[in-house]
Amino acid sequence: VQLQASGGGLVQPGGSLRLSCAASGFTSVNHAIGWFRQAPGKEREFVGGARESPDHVNYSDSVKGRITISRDSAKNTAYLEMNDLDSEDTGTYYCAADLGGWATPIVDDYDWWGQGTQVTVSS
Repeated sequence: VQLQASGGGLVQPGGSLRLSCAASGFTSVNHAIGWFRQAPGKEREFVGGARESPDHVNYSDSVKGRITISRDSAKNTAYLEMNDLDSEDTGTYYCAADLGGWATPIVDDYDWWGQGTQVTVSS
């Protein structure tokens, strides 16, 4: 099982980002993909997550209204879109998979993790 997060980079304040999480090694739709982020010196923080069957989405209150998580089962890929970024959104963003899960905000619920992609919000 592998998860490959990509799409990070330098973003200006007020800008937007779209991250991808490509999964391989498993194709079940009965699992959750979660997105987390971690800033230097801080704990890993849940951003949001989704599962497909049944359809369920969960967003952190800290980013709700600025975030959309979607899945493309044909590509076995999940996406995180976030807008109106500011410096507080800077960090390494990780995707993770929880087989049979419900996109909970609990780090230990997730079985597999990608390597992370860095997002820096700065002018």
